[in-house]
Amino acid sequence: MDAIRFTTVGDTAFNVEFGEGIDRPTNARVMALHARLKAARPPGLVETVPTFRSLMVVYDPLATGRRDMQAAVEAELSGLGTAAGTGALWRLPVCYDGELGPDLEEVSAALGLTAGALAERHAAGEYFVYMLGFMPGFGYMGDLAPELERPRRTEPRVRVPAGSVAMAGRLTTVYPWESPGGWHLIGRCPVPLYDATRPSPVLLAAGDRVRFEPVDRARFDALAAEAASGRFDPESLRAAP
Repeated sequence: MDAIRFTTVGDTAFNVEFGEGIDRPTNARVMALHARLKAARPPGLVETVPTFRSLMVVYDPLATGRRDMQAAVEAELSGLGTAAGTGALWRLPVCYDGELGPDLEEVSAALGLTAGALAERHAAGEYFVYMLGFMPGFGYMGDLAPELERPRRTEPRVRVPAGSVAMAGRLTTVYPWESPGGWHLIGRCPVPLYDATRPSPVLLAAGDRVRFEPVDRARFDALAAEAASGRFDPESLRAAP
């Protein structure tokens, strides 16, 4: 097990680093500390932000200092185990369509698969949300099957449509906004992963799990219309415990 390190992030935050790799045991320790600090709320704590292998601790310099906050964190590290799997399981619809997933044919050919086989294998996985980053609602989900691994595109796109389902390396994601991006686009999800009108605008959270459920183009269009009109309840995608 890697030694825990503390590294400075500006003058009001620091990272607690648990390792170097991207794996669930390391991330489970990150999430366990995240949960402990959320429950303990040491004086001056503003927020904690989990990543693949580290937890960023942000504090109010008018209420505490780095030394005291680090001491509070170190106290919570005593006997730290791993976080229980309390994240939600989401079932997100996705249309694996050549028009909606412009890289589907190219990626499947590079992997020696048909487009249908690639879609089937991608949808067969259950993906773990390691962290959110890049933009609000963008979930870094692992672990893609090794046989589906591909490097990022050599030329990123200037515009990736919102809802694009993408893959790169051993990760997959859904772009919540239109944005630049260098991942391979293999389909599209009709349900917004970020909606400022919802009480909780971001649908996914670190520690959640995601399964992709294939839908045809007619069903995709119907769901997209429901979402655009505000008639679709995203909570309907949360699987029963």
